[in-house]
Amino acid sequence: MLNQSASLDPVFHALSDSTRRGMVNRLTLGPASVSELAQPFNMSLSAVVQHLTVLESSGLVLSEKVGRVRTCRIEPAALRTVEDWVAERRAEWEGRLDRLADYLGEGKKPNKGAKK
Repeated sequence: MLNQSASLDPVFHALSDSTRRGMVNRLTLGPASVSELAQPFNMSLSAVVQHLTVLESSGLVLSEKVGRVRTCRIEPAALRTVEDWVAERRAEWEGRLDRLADYLGEGKKPNKGAKK
């Protein structure tokens, strides 16, 4: 659990910024150049590159430079790690809420023939 948390920290840090989340959303549609990723944002190209550096160091994004064009793509394995972590937390809390509902009697259905 501790090792998994350490690998998730950079991913959650990268996703904590709305600009980086926007870039990740764009990259889920397919690879894009840095210029294409920069278009929707009102910031310098160097600021976009700084955001991409954070995304790359988290493992969410991979980039490749061919000639003068740097193309970025999403790394699905990193997203899967986050998805698995969230699914574990969801299952844990759903189990707790189910036990609470049972304890409170909400899990029982009333008998139709029972007298009041």
